[in-house]
This record gives sequence, structure tokens and C-alpha cells, in this order.
Amino acid sequence: MPAFDLSVTICSWNARDDLRKCLQHLRDASDEASFEVIVVENNSEDGSGEMVAAEFPEFRLLRQTHNLGFTGGHNLAVAQRQGKHVFLLNSDAFVHPGCIRTLVEVANGEKEIGVLGPKLLNGDGSLQYSCRRFPNPVAAMFRNTLLGRLFPNNGSTRDYLMQDWDHAERREVDWVSGAAMLWTERALDQVGVLDPEFFMYCEDVDYCWRNWAKGLKVVYLPDAVATHLIGRSTDKAPNRM
Repeated sequence: MPAFDLSVTICSWNARDDLRKCLQHLRDASDEASFEVIVVENNSEDGSGEMVAAEFPEFRLLRQTHNLGFTGGHNLAVAQRQGKHVFLLNSDAFVHPGCIRTLVEVANGEKEIGVLGPKLLNGDGSLQYSCRRFPNPVAAMFRNTLLGRLFPNNGSTRDYLMQDWDHAERREVDWVSGAAMLWTERALDQVGVLDPEFFMYCEDVDYCWRNWAKGLKVVYLPDAVATHLIGRSTDKAPNRM
């Protein structure tokens, strides 16, 4: 039997202040469910590991001698988890009250779900488009080239980002952001972990794709809310990212 209902896994790289806020919010949610927190510290140079060890001794700290990336870090934590379900959470994100409770209740109660994604907000409280349709070449052309800047409200981008609804209701979706993504025990048993070919980026799309291929649903759950500040670690190495 698992020791916890949930394992929260966090990969951190040079994000000490954001990580502190992330962990404090998890500490504040400790009465919402039975969960553990595993922090994979990816060889930061800002004292992140020392901060976690000193300020959050109740959480598990896995310190690395080199950067395993998003995928490698989370896969390492998942391999050492003691929870039934797994909640991947970015170091630059933090849960709101009730988020953990809601995710665990749905994960425990609905056997056809493989992946759950909470509603994500930007730092200013505005909606972040964290659930999307699977990408296609036209949408990619607008998202990743100058065309997207010239025509920001084009139909392909709006369709990809699912901007045709207000994100206020629960819905089955193609994929949800890996910044805050819960894997149920069914997903872990049938789909496994992230594909190690992805150092970071697109691993969340691939994981949701593989869940759908196994007949497991991917569900956006707006009753669970988190804030994601976006790119706080990756901004430190923009060209590489």
C-alpha cells in the first residue's frame, strides 16, 4: 500500500525565491490530503538546496550534481515516490487553498482519468491558457514565428489555445501544461513516466497523447487553482531554452 495519496514532485534550477513560495503554499495545504513533497534540486548556484534543507526539513530533497532537466528530474522523483498519484508542480508555481484536496478527491474517485490539470493563473490573476488542443503545423507556424507577432489573434492560435470558451467549466481536453499536472495511479501503471528523449518542453504534450492512446482521459479541472509565474528558471538561459 502507498504511504500517501499523493507525491508532489518539483524540479528546481536557480529559482530559490519562487521555490520557497511554492513550498510554503504546500506546507499551508498539509491538512488537505495525505501527501509528500519531493524536491529535485538540479545543481543550482543560488543556494536553493541549502534553503530547502534549512527551511523545509519535512520535505524530501534530492540534490543533484548536474542538471537533469525537467524530464529527468521528475522521473527521478517519481521512481522514489511513496504516493499513489503524482502531482508535477513547477518551482515557479504555487497552489491555492483547496487545490490539492480537489485534485486528490477526483483522482481517487474517477477511474477513467489518467491526467488532471488545475486551472492556472498568471501572476496578475489573469487566466493562463494551460489546456490546449494538440498542436498542428499551422498553429506552430503562428506560435513560433514572426507571423504570430504580426497576427496575434489569428484563428489557428485561438483554436490551439482553446480561446473559444471561458475555462470556467470542467472539460476533457487534449493536453494540459506540465507546470501543474497530476498523474493518477492508472496513468503511472499504464503509461509510465515522461519520455527521456525530451529534456524539457513538449514532454507534457507527449504524455497526454500517450494517455489518450491508452484510453485514459485528460481532464481540465477549474475547481482546483494554482498560479504559474512562467519561465522564471528558463529565463536565466533563454538561448538554450
